[in-house]
Amino acid sequence: MKPPVGFDRYLRLAQRFLVRGRLPALLLAVGRKLAKRDFRLGAAKDTLGLFHSLLLAWWRGEYRGISRQALLSVVAALVYFLSPIDLIPDWMLTFGFIDDLAVLAWVSKTWKSELDAFRAWRDAQPVALQRSLSAPPHPHEKPAEGIIVVERAGI
Repeated sequence: MKPPVGFDRYLRLAQRFLVRGRLPALLLAVGRKLAKRDFRLGAAKDTLGLFHSLLLAWWRGEYRGISRQALLSVVAALVYFLSPIDLIPDWMLTFGFIDDLAVLAWVSKTWKSELDAFRAWRDAQPVALQRSLSAPPHPHEKPAEGIIVVERAGI
């Protein structure tokens, strides 16, 4: 299955988010956008929640069972979701989110086995950990040991 049009650009942006340690800020921004939406996202809301939990568990070093490409794809899907200027601009009310939902669905289908493995891992964890993975991260939360973050002034 081919990636969505222009998705490679978002993969590059995803790499920058990870390298620059901006993952908590990305997750907070997605949470704010979801809170502002006055329409129901249905299954997409569940997908966004799964992506949030996965990325937070990875950032904190609690889960490492995901390939680099799957991780980048999940981050790229969230960057795409946040971007107001994509294939169909978000300001086009109802139609503006169709492409966002299509990208989320494509990532979910493409990386289904890895996302299912994470879901099984998460569901087997204590309730306290499950709750912490669905809560917003602290804006300045530091990554777990072993995650390389390049701090650059002015970025």
